[in-house]
Amino acid sequence: MTIVAPALHIISDVLEWTSGGFSRFQLLINYLGFLPIPFLMLGLYVLQRPKIGWIGLLGAILYSVAFIYFTHTTLYAFEESIPDYEMLWQHLGGVYTFHGGLMFADGLLFGLAALRANVLWRGAVVLFLIGIILNLVLSLFPLPEILQIAGSTVRNLGLMGMGVGLMR
Repeated sequence: MTIVAPALHIISDVLEWTSGGFSRFQLLINYLGFLPIPFLMLGLYVLQRPKIGWIGLLGAILYSVAFIYFTHTTLYAFEESIPDYEMLWQHLGGVYTFHGGLMFADGLLFGLAALRANVLWRGAVVLFLIGIILNLVLSLFPLPEILQIAGSTVRNLGLMGMGVGLMR
């Protein structure tokens, strides 16, 4: 799942970008990509125990909470026929922004704890961290959609790299 779920999220982002907004098919792919993320993060934590410590556990749990919310937003967009990300953000505003901040802070906690634990492939963990930081930096500027998905793509490639590293 550490490879499949992030790959589905990348596919969903590409579908959203190429069609200029949400579609029912794209939202379904997005939902299938988001749904396993909490389990994936907790599984990555367990694989690094005890070296990752309580900071890694806190990061994994709270990052999972953020993705439970993001999974909900996908269902909300599906149910309410929200046409694009901009409209979704207008509907959810501050709560969405809060969970984005939570994802950033707790992804950082988890990633730094994973680097310190030195159990997972370090290159993949660094990619994950770069993606988390890009998500924050790019969200601060009104940039074209293709640049906005750069952070999530790099973050997802990091997660996929962790999965590949585990298989090796």
